[in-house]
Amino acid sequence: MNCIRLSENFLFLDIKAVPGASKTELGKITDNRLKVRIAAAPEDGKANEELRSFLAKLLDLPKRDVIIQSGEKSKLKTIQLPLSAKEKLELWNL
Repeated sequence: MNCIRLSENFLFLDIKAVPGASKTELGKITDNRLKVRIAAAPEDGKANEELRSFLAKLLDLPKRDVIIQSGEKSKLKTIQLPLSAKEKLELWNL
């Protein structure tokens, strides 16, 4: 089960977003997607912004480097990250 894909220039992290949680946190990997519970409502882009902020903080990246490549309006999302995030993701055993 691998939720991370590498390209020549970027990492792609496949996630399943679960908005409306009591706190934002990482969950388990299921169906090759990392579950992320998000403490924001899925309206007006609030959950997407919380997700980007959360991942940026965890990976020690500027928020602008955490890009929702696909799934903007879906629970199933692909996040584009710089290659420099690889070390941090490995610490999560992904």
